[in-house]
Amino acid sequence: MVKRAKFVPLRLDAEERIKLRLLEAALNVSEYTDKVDIISYSSKSKRIVAQIKDFCAILSGLVVAGDYKLGQELFSDRAFSENEVFFQNVFEVGRRHKIMNPEKMRSSYGKLIYLLMDSVIPDVQDLLGFSCVIPIKTVYTFLKETESLELLHDDSIAMATREIVSDGKSRTHIDAEIKRKEKAMEYLCETYQNERITRDQIKRCLLSLSDNHAFLRANRDPCEKMLKYLTKYFSPTKAEPGYSLAISSGRGGHRLTHNHATQFAYVHQTLNLWREILHEMFMLWSLSDDDLLSSNPYRLTNTGQGLHRIQACPSVSREMHRTLHRAQKKSGSWIGSSVIHLGDKNVANAFMFIDKYNQVARILNPIVLTLDKLDDFSEDPGLQEYVQSTFGGVEQCRKDILLDFFRSAFDGSGADNFFDAGSCIDGRLTSAWNWCSQIEKKSYFPVFLLTGFVGFDGGSWS
Repeated sequence: MVKRAKFVPLRLDAEERIKLRLLEAALNVSEYTDKVDIISYSSKSKRIVAQIKDFCAILSGLVVAGDYKLGQELFSDRAFSENEVFFQNVFEVGRRHKIMNPEKMRSSYGKLIYLLMDSVIPDVQDLLGFSCVIPIKTVYTFLKETESLELLHDDSIAMATREIVSDGKSRTHIDAEIKRKEKAMEYLCETYQNERITRDQIKRCLLSLSDNHAFLRANRDPCEKMLKYLTKYFSPTKAEPGYSLAISSGRGGHRLTHNHATQFAYVHQTLNLWREILHEMFMLWSLSDDDLLSSNPYRLTNTGQGLHRIQACPSVSREMHRTLHRAQKKSGSWIGSSVIHLGDKNVANAFMFIDKYNQVARILNPIVLTLDKLDDFSEDPGLQEYVQSTFGGVEQCRKDILLDFFRSAFDGSGADNFFDAGSCIDGRLTSAWNWCSQIEKKSYFPVFLLTGFVGFDGGSWS
C-alpha cells in the first residue's frame, strides 16, 4: 500500500476543481502547439516565452472574470513571476486530474504537457522569470507532509479502499460489503485524525486509493477477462476443428506466420504484458511526467504523421524493460520481437507512450461487454432465433468473435513494415487497433450493435 500510495494522485478538492475549470477553459482557446511546433527561423525560445505569457494572461483574465476581488488581489499591478505559486498549482491540478481520469482532457492535455515541457528549457525559464512545474501531489506526499504515514500500515486500509462490485452478488451481500467498507473508513478517520490531519483529509486519501482500484478494474481487468476467454475456448496445444488460431503471412491481411500453439502463446503473452503495464500505469505515468518535464532536449521531426517532438524517455524505458522481463519470465519463452519503441518515430516521447497504452481498455472493454451480454439474448426469442440461425447459438457466436479477434488482432498488421508493426511490443497494439478499424466489415458486427456497442473510442456509432 505504501508503494502504491507514492504514485496515486490525491483527489481534487472543491477549490482545485475551480482551478481545473479555469485551466480547461484556457486550454480550449489556446493555440500553443500550432504556434510553437512549426518550422520557423525566428528564435524558438522567444516564441515559446511569448506563448506561455499569452496563456498565463488568458488564465489571469478568466480568474478576474470569475472572481473580480480575487483577480484584483492576484494580478493588479503584479508581474506573472509574482504569481508563480498560483500558476504552478493550476498546472499541477491539470496534470493530476488527467492521471486519475485518462478519458478526460483528450484534446487539451497535449497542449498542457507540451507547454510545461517547453517551460523547463533553461533558456526559456530564464526569459520567463519563473517555474511552471511542481511535483504532482500524491496520497503518500500528502500523508508525509501531515506526518500520518502510519495510516498506510493499518490492516483496515485494505477494506476501507476496496472497490465493491456487483458481479453475481445479491443486494443483501452488496449492502453488507458497503457497510463493512464504511465502518473501516470511519475507524481510520477516528483513529488517525489529529491537529495535523482532519477526518475529511483522511477520507480524501482513502477515496483516492479507492479511485486507483476503480482504475485497475476498468483498465487492467479486461485483460484478465480476455485471458480467461482464451484459455476457456481454446487449447494451448491442439486446435479444435474449425477453430484453429493458426495464421499465415500474406493471407487475410496477416503479417505473421504462426501455427495454432504458437499463436495461442503469442496472444497469451501479449495480454499478460498489457496487464502488467496497466497494473503499474500510475507509476509509469509518474515516470513519464519526470521524463517529459526534466529538461531533456527534444527535436521536432516529421515522423510521417506530421511534426512530433522526439525526446528520450530513460525512466519509462527502464521500467518498461523491467515490466517486459516480468512478463517474459511468466511466459517461460518469448515469441516475436521484444523491441520497445520509445523516443523514436513510432513512439516519439513519453506522452505518446502513455496515450498509446491508455487505448488498451478502449479496445478490450467493448469486446468484453459484448461477449458478456450475449447471455442476455436467451431472454428475447427474436434475438435468440437470430443468433441460432446465423451462428448456431450463443456459445458458437462467442467463439467466432474470439477466434477472429485472437487471429486478426494479433497478426502483425496495421503498418507498412515490420519495424512499425509486426511482433514488437508496440506493434502488437497497432495490430489490435487495425482490427478495431475493420469491425463494421465483420459478419458478427450486428451482434455488437445489438449489445449496445457505440464504438471503441467512447463516441457514438454512425
